[in-house]
Amino acid sequence: MTHVVCKPCYDCKYTDCVVVCPVECFYEGEKMLYIHPDECIDCEACVPECPVEAIFLDENVPEEWKEYIQINAEMAPQCPVITEKKTPLAEK
Repeated sequence: MTHVVCKPCYDCKYTDCVVVCPVECFYEGEKMLYIHPDECIDCEACVPECPVEAIFLDENVPEEWKEYIQINAEMAPQCPVITEKKTPLAEK
């Protein structure tokens, strides 16, 4: 199991979640963040930190956002790791 960043993060990109991640499994894309499924340890530290409630355990991803499981798996390896809080897109 892994956690997945879903649609509410798109064009928002709050980074509160990345600073609590003990394994640095978040990656920064142009429009949203991604969680690398092979690196996530399912600690759930990120879930309550997300102000837009965009992070779900893969088996609990809402049906309308199921494609984000694959999107995270494909995009995380292509993006740089992010470990520090940044100004979100929603506030730029």
